Amino acid sequence: MKKIVTLLIALIFIACKDDKPKIKKTPPPKPIETYEYGFKLSNYKVINDTIKPGENFSEILDKHHIEYPKVLEIVRKVKDTFNVRKIKSGAPYTILAKKDSTEKAQVFIYKHSKVRYTVINFKDSIITAYNAKKPIQTVIKTASGIITNNLSEAMDKQGLNLYLAYELSDIYAWTIDFFRLQKNDKFKLIYEQLYINDTIPVGIGEIKAAYFEHGGKPFYAFKFLADSTIGIPDYFDDKAANLRRQFLKAPLKFSRISSRYNLRRRIAFYGNRIRPHKGTDFAGPVGTPIMSTANGTVIESRYKGGNGNYVKVRHNGTYSTQYLHMSKRAVKVGDVVKQGEIIGYVGMTGNTAGPHVCYRFWKNGKQVDPLKQKLPAAKPMKKSIKSTYFKFIEPLKTQLDKINYPEPTNDIAISKGELKN
Repeated sequence: MKKIVTLLIALIFIACKDDKPKIKKTPPPKPIETYEYGFKLSNYKVINDTIKPGENFSEILDKHHIEYPKVLEIVRKVKDTFNVRKIKSGAPYTILAKKDSTEKAQVFIYKHSKVRYTVINFKDSIITAYNAKKPIQTVIKTASGIITNNLSEAMDKQGLNLYLAYELSDIYAWTIDFFRLQKNDKFKLIYEQLYINDTIPVGIGEIKAAYFEHGGKPFYAFKFLADSTIGIPDYFDDKAANLRRQFLKAPLKFSRISSRYNLRRRIAFYGNRIRPHKGTDFAGPVGTPIMSTANGTVIESRYKGGNGNYVKVRHNGTYSTQYLHMSKRAVKVGDVVKQGEIIGYVGMTGNTAGPHVCYRFWKNGKQVDPLKQKLPAAKPMKKSIKSTYFKFIEPLKTQLDKINYPEPTNDIAISKGELKN
């Protein structure tokens, strides 16, 4: 009887044990493969470094077990794509090396910037090199502000890219005097912020639309391709008028006027006598690029007395401009220059008390005040495309009008946002 009871207990125990749910073992997750620069990184030992002062291409590859004859072969094969002599101290690079005891380099990747890079592949007998860019993502953003002091400095304090200030000054170069902004002037922007890997900002794209309220007057600007044959977009206002003129208002980007055109100027150094000032002085640090304010041909480029280093440009039969006191000239007589092209750099040559460019403006052979001239506008928009333009700007104008202004602070109030597509 005892044997039967023992057997029943054993059977019950086994049955209960079998009734327990079986736990399935989950297989380990597969590793996520990372591809970058066109390579599967798990196949290599990845070495990231920066070029040291005085270090050259040969030394870098020697450090990663590439012998000198092979280095010479690499240099010779890639010379049309990459000049190894132009690598810069501090520039980052990546070595993809073998995952064995030799750790011998197989690929060299030189990073010109956050976006541009050059790949030199020498893992096989055929050596290849090519230039490439990382994919860039564009996010449409907005900003607005109320000005109480200085635009560029205040933008910097608020974390906005200063490129936006430069672009605004270019867009409104002939519409708004950025040297005389008034308290409570306002602006709104719709612009492109560029990213790599969705998170790393790499600069500003284009300003798609802008609104500036200066002295209580509204000024709209919309970027639009009005002439497909030329293929260069321009900025137009809400009435389809071109905001650009044939001349820039200043030869320096976002500078300040330190002395204006004045035929009755008196100078204490000369006994308070009248010494006419027939130029407009734009102050800037030594080395600041000086731009030609319009298309034209260089007719003078030399050093002369109180003018110092200077350049004179003839734009047409009516207008010429001259740029004095340069530290260095960048053009020679006979050169054809375009509007905005660098023709020299700010200096203190000749008679000058501080670094600036003296900008002189001729009309029909007579020096005049450029800021008081009613200069011709750029080519107007064709009537046949105005309806297309107004349809194009309608949603942008609606977006601009909906952007709110922030509360003002000591310098400038900035509001930043992001538009959802």
